[in-house]
Amino acid sequence: MASHFEIELEKLKNIIEKIGVLAENQVGEAVKALLSEPVSEGKEVKKTENKIDKLDVKIDEICQSIFALQQPVASDLRFIMSAMQISNEIERIGDLAVSIIKKAKNIKDKHDLIVKFSIADLARQVEIVTLKTNECFLTRSENCIGEIFILNNTIKNDCEDAIHNIINEMKINSKAVVSGTNLIIVLKHLERISEHCTNIAEYVYFMINAKIIKHEKFGDKKLDS
Repeated sequence: MASHFEIELEKLKNIIEKIGVLAENQVGEAVKALLSEPVSEGKEVKKTENKIDKLDVKIDEICQSIFALQQPVASDLRFIMSAMQISNEIERIGDLAVSIIKKAKNIKDKHDLIVKFSIADLARQVEIVTLKTNECFLTRSENCIGEIFILNNTIKNDCEDAIHNIINEMKINSKAVVSGTNLIIVLKHLERISEHCTNIAEYVYFMINAKIIKHEKFGDKKLDS
């Protein structure tokens, strides 16, 4: 029969899985909104946002309870410490996704810029890195962690290129200024989502190896190998 401590750890793991999937769904809705695809009703997006916020609080409560009553050590301690940080990162991903949904609906004449600068491909990459982040938490796979870091570097570079191109477009086409400015904000949000994903991957790496590592160094190591 499982102990109370084991039950609480399993509950914590399950809630993180759940909040991760909810944030993943929000990112998917954000990408749809950006690409002018059908999205969930505003009430559904708001309902999911509220669920994420409540689960984030619940995770903190469970972690604090375990710290106070169980005195965890070694790998269990690393898991609990990481869980609190991962929960915060996921909550921020959800918030950024909601911001993208709101902003994207108000960007007029965005289609031409999205097509011209391959922003749809970039948005899909952010969906993929979010999916892989949930996968790496479930599997504890270092290969998956490395893929996330490499994807993040690609997303960062693509965002910088797209922003540079949009700025140049605005300089020669005054009609693109309003849409371009709002689209740049969305791109920065997408880049930040990817960064939060790599932060989560770093915490998972810490859970596995009891070592703190920055994704740039890990990504270089994976590339070299």
